[in-house]
Amino acid sequence: MGLEDEIEELREEIAETPYNKSTEAHIGRLKAKLAEKKEKLENQSSAGGGQGYAVEKTGDATVALVGFPSVGKSTLINALTNADSEIGEYEFTTLNVNPGMLKYRGANIQILDVPGLIEGAAGGRGGGKEVLSVVRTADLVVFMLSVFEIDQYERLRHELYENKVRLDTEPPNISVRKTHKDGIQVTMRDDVSLDEETVKDVLRAHGFVNADVTIPHDLTIDELIDGVMDNREYLPSIVAVNKADLIDEDYLPTVNEDLREHGIDPDDAIFISAEEEKGLDVLKERIFDALGLIRIYMDKPGRGVDYDEPLVLREGDTVGDACAKLGGSFDERFKFARVSGPSAKHDEQQVGQGHELADEDVLRIVARK
Repeated sequence: MGLEDEIEELREEIAETPYNKSTEAHIGRLKAKLAEKKEKLENQSSAGGGQGYAVEKTGDATVALVGFPSVGKSTLINALTNADSEIGEYEFTTLNVNPGMLKYRGANIQILDVPGLIEGAAGGRGGGKEVLSVVRTADLVVFMLSVFEIDQYERLRHELYENKVRLDTEPPNISVRKTHKDGIQVTMRDDVSLDEETVKDVLRAHGFVNADVTIPHDLTIDELIDGVMDNREYLPSIVAVNKADLIDEDYLPTVNEDLREHGIDPDDAIFISAEEEKGLDVLKERIFDALGLIRIYMDKPGRGVDYDEPLVLREGDTVGDACAKLGGSFDERFKFARVSGPSAKHDEQQVGQGHELADEDVLRIVARK
């Protein structure tokens, strides 16, 4: 029996096994085995070579446009950026990943128009694995849906999930440390619903014999496996609904209901027309915000504050991160910095490298000569 047959048998057994406390450990073992075999199959496929979609990441952040064929991704990227992606009224127009650069609020945001995904992409259909590998390297996923086919959303999320992309969630905060004796020791909070034996079975299925495991919060079996595998990508996402110009006003409630049925708040979705270039300003703003980008205006000695070309960082970044991005020898020569703006207690506040910056701060670095 080949790996693919073994994977299918495991999926069938999981689907046919009712979930309750008495079967929890068994299902945990099955899911752990399934994850391991899928990983092994993927490694075998990768070793076989084939065309890849390697794209060099440039700019301040990278966004992947994800959608089924002919949803309008090429039209959108041409409207947003300096790209020149082929456009056609038929499926699979885009056969290679096509990057473009969106310049917005002083940031350079790389947008990747990837070949349209189809169902089964995570299993290799339509070159899907190569496409999905590019999505994994992005900083943000923008789902592009047709206003007439909202049900594409769940199918797209499923393909990404199968390719180890976890959307709009945080990695499980668990600790697994290998030891040399005493078997698997589990420490977890009282509110963790998983049984201790289930946790041990999952660890054993992944090859652990001796280990200290700490689980400080409640989580599912799937989240436990994700934490043990430690090779998932956790990305934010937003939803753009294209071809909004083609719907009548009285059809809008139907669209909103379709969105809600698929777990999308209509107020969170961005309605656009890539063809008519409508709604793109809102989309740009949402992309910028979802990426968590901040603009830092550098106060340059003798030249004043540069408001035209800000230093673009991420929310939570510090003065030290700014020094690192500026390059040179700022790390070694750093004395102190002065900050004015939202993160400062007062203008020209003197701070060290650990000071956390905020959007539209003015920063002056004082360095040793």
